[in-house]
Amino acid sequence: MAVDSTLLSPLGAPASEKDAKALQLIEEMTKNVDSVQERVLGEILSRNAETEYLKRFQLNGATDRETFKSKIPVVTYEDLQPEIQRIANGDQSPILSAHPISEFLTSSGTSAGERKLMPTINEELDRRQLLYSLLMPVMNLYVPGLDKGKGLYFLFVKAETKTPVGLVARPVLTSYYKSDHFKTRPYDPFNVYTSPNEAILCVDSFQSMYTQMLCGLIMREEVLRVGAVFASGLLRAIHFLQINWKQLAQDIATGTINPKVSDASIRECMIKILKPNPELAEFITKECLEENWECIITRIWPNTKYLDVIVTGAMAQYIPTLEYYSGGLPMACTMYASSECYFGLNLMPMCKPSEVSYTIMPNMAYFEFLPQESSTSGLSRDSQPRLVDLADLEVGKEYELIITTYAGLCRYRVGDILRVTGFHNAAPQFCFIRRKNVLLSIESDKTDEAELQKAIENASVLLKEFNTSVVEYTSYADTKKIPGHYVIYWELLVKDTANAPTDEVLNQCCLQMEESLNTVYRQSRVADNSIGPLEIRVVKNGTFEELMDYAISRGASINQYKVPRCVSFTPIMELLDSRVVSKHFSPALPHWTPERRR
Repeated sequence: MAVDSTLLSPLGAPASEKDAKALQLIEEMTKNVDSVQERVLGEILSRNAETEYLKRFQLNGATDRETFKSKIPVVTYEDLQPEIQRIANGDQSPILSAHPISEFLTSSGTSAGERKLMPTINEELDRRQLLYSLLMPVMNLYVPGLDKGKGLYFLFVKAETKTPVGLVARPVLTSYYKSDHFKTRPYDPFNVYTSPNEAILCVDSFQSMYTQMLCGLIMREEVLRVGAVFASGLLRAIHFLQINWKQLAQDIATGTINPKVSDASIRECMIKILKPNPELAEFITKECLEENWECIITRIWPNTKYLDVIVTGAMAQYIPTLEYYSGGLPMACTMYASSECYFGLNLMPMCKPSEVSYTIMPNMAYFEFLPQESSTSGLSRDSQPRLVDLADLEVGKEYELIITTYAGLCRYRVGDILRVTGFHNAAPQFCFIRRKNVLLSIESDKTDEAELQKAIENASVLLKEFNTSVVEYTSYADTKKIPGHYVIYWELLVKDTANAPTDEVLNQCCLQMEESLNTVYRQSRVADNSIGPLEIRVVKNGTFEELMDYAISRGASINQYKVPRCVSFTPIMELLDSRVVSKHFSPALPHWTPERRR
């Protein structure tokens, strides 16, 4: 259809008039960042002026930035936990928000071993839906013809829990999938899924995955994109196919569904979808019988144009495995969001994973940023640093993200560290660096997720000549012996068992990891003798699938599950250690001198 020329966007030529309006909104928001932010803060403070929280700090109805910054402290979840617990226990007074708390969103992060509860209000669903509505108009600029087929997305819900007063507590994606925004969404030719709602909304993860995979196989010729929330979720789907392809092929051949899928609504909807197709069943059998599963995604879904998965941050380690299974298809990281708030989107979704930058939309919440040089000494309510506004950030600098939301979070530390990579109009663009958490520490050493990831990437280079890669890992600081040492669990993908890496090579991987770690660690190893040689424990294939199954059995969300990069929980340690097939230690000391590395 012809698009009104007045709606053309600087981002590119829109695919439809609807797309044009979405792209125009992006332009308006990103050109007027500071004024939008000022308006958003004013709206939040005026509507919540009578809340107990804002009254406590004597804001007295002020809505300007200067008063807000001078009186409201920067806080963590632990600071707000008493107020959140009161809401969970049934206190209906306006504690954090003037609007009623509609439910709690359970964060993938934890506090004292429990999932964090993020209070939310009904209108936040509208805000999330707005950001979702911008994703395909941007993608359509880069990938034409997405209205000619379907998306095979593996999406899941988990069982809800309730607070003592009966408020629902569930992951943000479960909340969205169960909302009318998703269930009764209008037909959009650019956003058609192979998976029926009945399968997505089934709480039983096996029945849900089985049905979604079955539908994806039946509609294999129509699939134009394959995705999941996280890269790990898509790899879990591939592994599921490896285990269950025989039964799936049988169902397709006979036109009947596996009796293990007992959900009545799924069986009813599958009657319309599943018809006997022996030819397709034979094709799937032929492909899945192959020992080599390289390019399996494009072999089974030949029209796939890209993978839609998050591969930034800790998910970056899955890139080589996804490339193996997809034949190097582009990986699109489309949006940046959390349980606390939906932040923004990637305006160049077909870029390389290493180049992903997100543009924060200034109408989603009020955003402030703590420069990393300011955060090294920590924060207290008596020494509040000056935070930087969204419009005043500098390229190349790293910041911790602080948010103030319509739902009542005020100057809340999300814990994400971002680096400014550039601007779109007046809106900063960010790459995600890491979560602000130390993973490993034996003594004075502190190793974070980004550093551990880099060390594993460097060590993995030694595996390339053996056609082997690290598909999954976790770690823990073993302090049972003196000195303590780092233990890294590796699950390997060995593509040629006749040419597997030797013990000596894996020992050298340990040393290469140590060479990649920070100077405090290396000093502790070399000069202080306070840390022992790093150890790699290779585990059986499928171990990390078992780890995920265990976490899900204890209430984790299949959508939001991420492999913990550091473990300490005894049953998890026992599971990992029971699957170890070989152990390897660093054979020498890493290099260290008192001088700083240049």
